[in-house]
Amino acid sequence: MAAVAAAFAIAVLASSSLFTVSQTEQVLITQFGQPIRVISNAGLHAKLPLVQTVISFDRRLLDYEVAPEEVILGDQRRLIVDSFTRFRITDPLRYYQAVGPTEDGVRARLNSVVSSSLRRVLGNEQLLNVLSSDRGRIMGLIKGQVNDEMKGFGVAIEDVRIRRADLPEENTQAILSRMQSERERVARQARAEGAEASSRIRASAERERTVLLAEARSTADKLRGEGEGQAIALFADAFQRDPQFFETWRTLQAYKDAFASGASRLVLTPGSDFLKLLNQAPTVAGAAPK
Repeated sequence: MAAVAAAFAIAVLASSSLFTVSQTEQVLITQFGQPIRVISNAGLHAKLPLVQTVISFDRRLLDYEVAPEEVILGDQRRLIVDSFTRFRITDPLRYYQAVGPTEDGVRARLNSVVSSSLRRVLGNEQLLNVLSSDRGRIMGLIKGQVNDEMKGFGVAIEDVRIRRADLPEENTQAILSRMQSERERVARQARAEGAEASSRIRASAERERTVLLAEARSTADKLRGEGEGQAIALFADAFQRDPQFFETWRTLQAYKDAFASGASRLVLTPGSDFLKLLNQAPTVAGAAPK
């Protein structure tokens, strides 16, 4: 029984004096609450049982997101900035002395440091710089300031980035209203210019139409006058060649025009010259009358 008890005691002491450090950890050994040494090498290590305590810290890259906050820029513009920070615990002893064994303390400190640095740097920048490719330079300034302040906590800042930078809701609505008004002004100007161009085109077309019609009427009147002149010349030539035939042909044309409808009514004396061809057929020159 004594041997079993001794073996059990040795096993308990061995289990409480040996511990393993993984590759993602770094360990601080404390004795009665006082830091003794830092272990960064992975593997099996030993400590005094019941006297020394092992406190583990993550050596990987850690992330912290700052809640969105309103920042006033150098041109008095307001922005809602949403940022995040990447950091790493580089000195477990200093970290333990500054904020304790947990990550909650350093996260609370990071919140105030990052927020102050954002306000300080962005307070000297214009809105166009924040929204352009110049943002990398701005983030470099913020990262440098945060890293300088967090060195005393055993923390190295790897990166600080602005995830989103939005205008406040009231500013967004004002900008949208201005954009809408500007688009409406451009649309009104385009419509006015279109109406002016339309009126100009219509006036030009109407002027060309008037000119074309006037030229066409002039040509038509000229051709009509030439035709009437030729017709009069033909009539005159026919009359001079055979006056009796011409008179007979004109009288027949008058009959055709007067009696074509079948409902014409003429009041004439029996001896009227208009009716002479109805009473007596025309005679041919040099022939005996029938």
